[in-house]
Amino acid sequence: MRKYWGVVLALVLICSCKETKEPENQVDLAQVPVEEPIPTRFGFDFDAFQVVQDTVRNGDSFGELMLKNHVDYDKVLKISENYKDTFDVRMIKVGKPYFILNTKDSIPKAQVFIYQNDKINYTVVDLRDSAHAYKSKRKVKYVEREIGGTIKNSLSLDMDSLGVDYLVTINLSEIYAWSVDFFKLDKGDKFKVIYDERFINDSIYAGVGPIKAAYFKHRDKEIYAFPFVTDSVQNLKGFYDQDAKNLRSTFLKAPIKFGYRLSSRYNLKRRIAYYGYKVRPHRGTDYAAPVGTPIIATANGTVTESTRRGGNGKYVKIRHNSMYSTQYLHMRAQNVKKGDLVRQGDVIGWVGMTGNTSGPHVCYRFWKNGAQVDPLREDLPRSEPIADSLRTTYFETIEPLKFQLDCIEYANPETLQEDIQLNQKQDVITQNQPDENQSMAEAEPTL
Repeated sequence: MRKYWGVVLALVLICSCKETKEPENQVDLAQVPVEEPIPTRFGFDFDAFQVVQDTVRNGDSFGELMLKNHVDYDKVLKISENYKDTFDVRMIKVGKPYFILNTKDSIPKAQVFIYQNDKINYTVVDLRDSAHAYKSKRKVKYVEREIGGTIKNSLSLDMDSLGVDYLVTINLSEIYAWSVDFFKLDKGDKFKVIYDERFINDSIYAGVGPIKAAYFKHRDKEIYAFPFVTDSVQNLKGFYDQDAKNLRSTFLKAPIKFGYRLSSRYNLKRRIAYYGYKVRPHRGTDYAAPVGTPIIATANGTVTESTRRGGNGKYVKIRHNSMYSTQYLHMRAQNVKKGDLVRQGDVIGWVGMTGNTSGPHVCYRFWKNGAQVDPLREDLPRSEPIADSLRTTYFETIEPLKFQLDCIEYANPETLQEDIQLNQKQDVITQNQPDENQSMAEAEPTL
């Protein structure tokens, strides 16, 4: 104990000495001239060049842009042939912003070409001396955000009412795609999410990062979700719950990604007026969606049929193992052929109206041991849980995240909407008044 207090006393004395000791050869900083830093963008002093700012238009090519700005053909050829991995000149896209930094001569000559791949990443083609190209990134600030909400309408509408990027809604729905039926959410279900928002220059919104942790309460069942790497060599990563169980099931809940309507369920006693109210069993589950909506395989397997037949219209059938098969009817077109191996989530076709159908949808049929069953009532097999050797590490990793989730309060969308509208007004003011060293291309970056 004495030793401990001795160390503390010594540290106090050291700190006190640093505060009271007069520096030798003290200089009056007020008399020293301060050089203003040169403002740079993308690592260049734009004031030193004649700047051309534009977006790629139909018919534009890298070669033509460079030749118009008096770049020697051999330099264009060198970039095109020697830097394909860094900058494939054939892949520049219409609508992408770019800058050309020219000399301030009577005949301006391009020195640097800057191509903005997206809000964060950009490619520089330096044409001075020996031409070369490299990729870089703008400085990004990550701001962690916590969201808590209650289902009143739908996940999409309720997340939007909280001012959440739609991509977060998509990511959350994909994490819980195997354990929550988003077509049958109940009012009062609750959710919480922790994720990062990205900003350029502290103020320009640049999208979201992956979800760090999540919580969903559906019909009084609480399901936490935490990302965890189970194999660092192969970088295998998945989401697991509070008991280290894999949230990923062998089968997805639906053959269409989040956002579409469950229009008709599996019903062996269905009666239809058109047929005189006679029993017409419906052995499929219908998901209504616009024509052209991608249809995805709900599990890994082999395509056993990809054809057109009678009332089924164009369809695909997949054998997943000796027990399970699935079928997808009324497609506009198929994207696979018999014998193809498909993975869960692969696009196998598109929603259409072929065969007997009164509207665009996919009829999803599910076989178990050769008999058609209701997939929404099946206790589907789950993927492997975390290995016993990793469980201790997993629980230690998620402990602070679970505590953080538990502390998040559920927001009131009505009072929050006023804050969102105020922030939107401030964003408009900021975007319309860029500073002297910031162009409108940076104030309003284009994806």
